[in-house]
Amino acid sequence: MSVALPVLIVLATILAMEGVAWGSHKYIMHGFGWGWHRDHHEPHDKLMEKNDLYAVVGAALSISMFALGSPLVMGDAAWWPATWIGVGVLGYGIIYTLVHDGLVHQRYFKWVPKSGYAKRLVQAHKLHHATIGKEGGVSFGFVFACEPAKLKAELKRQREAGIAVVRDSAGA
Repeated sequence: MSVALPVLIVLATILAMEGVAWGSHKYIMHGFGWGWHRDHHEPHDKLMEKNDLYAVVGAALSISMFALGSPLVMGDAAWWPATWIGVGVLGYGIIYTLVHDGLVHQRYFKWVPKSGYAKRLVQAHKLHHATIGKEGGVSFGFVFACEPAKLKAELKRQREAGIAVVRDSAGA
């Protein structure tokens, strides 16, 4: 087998995971899963959050894919692409951890970007945290970010429509 197909599967999975993360964040974390996610939106000084349980869910998905692709686990029923999907899910988890937890929330290192896409990611996620509660909100993805001006305009629209309670410091 060529190396190109597994690499393509890994890259496609990483891209697809941003869509999965967006949907999970908007409809699960800000929906029925708010109990785990709430503390992520509230000030605290704890090392861990209940929200970190979502990383365990992601790890379980990756491990499940590795198992489905493993002849040692599944025997002749092993599905080889699952191994590479598992690598892609793992890759997305590493990117998420570095970008969201590390860069945006500075849980692992302290660096505030002054320009470029990294600054845009930080601004977009800070605007995501501009709402109080689970209703409304913007920027539910973790790796792709819209322009902050567009996000501020959307927050302003949501506040005026009574969809979201927006913190005064958000500038919306």
